Amino acid sequence: MPLYWTIDSRERLVTAVADGGVRKDEMDAYLDAIEGAGAGNYRKLFDGSVGEPLMDADAIMALAVRMRGMQQLGLAGPLAIVMPREKYDTFARMLGILAVADRPMRFFADPKEARAWLDEPEVRDWSHPAG
Repeated sequence: MPLYWTIDSRERLVTAVADGGVRKDEMDAYLDAIEGAGAGNYRKLFDGSVGEPLMDADAIMALAVRMRGMQQLGLAGPLAIVMPREKYDTFARMLGILAVADRPMRFFADPKEARAWLDEPEVRDWSHPAG
């Protein structure tokens, strides 16, 4: 499986790395794990710098709709996305949906910078206004 993740309940942090081609069922398994662990409002670092989607536009949109549903349930903690600029267009609609959530969110070119941002006190201690 080219999508790996760690859910750290002590740090309240989900770290995911896409390493190669990622299919929709792998993304669904990742989202299932977040929901199952009750980690929706944790800080999240998604490193897609060397990942490639093996999904068509419909599959990407289905994932975006699922993520939006999670957000509407208050399951949207701070999010750092590591992605080369040239990949933004592929994920533009999904990224737009993710950006709608009321939470800190930033894009990075380097995973270390993304993690440093997630560890900043105002991001680390952020909580959703509704919860």
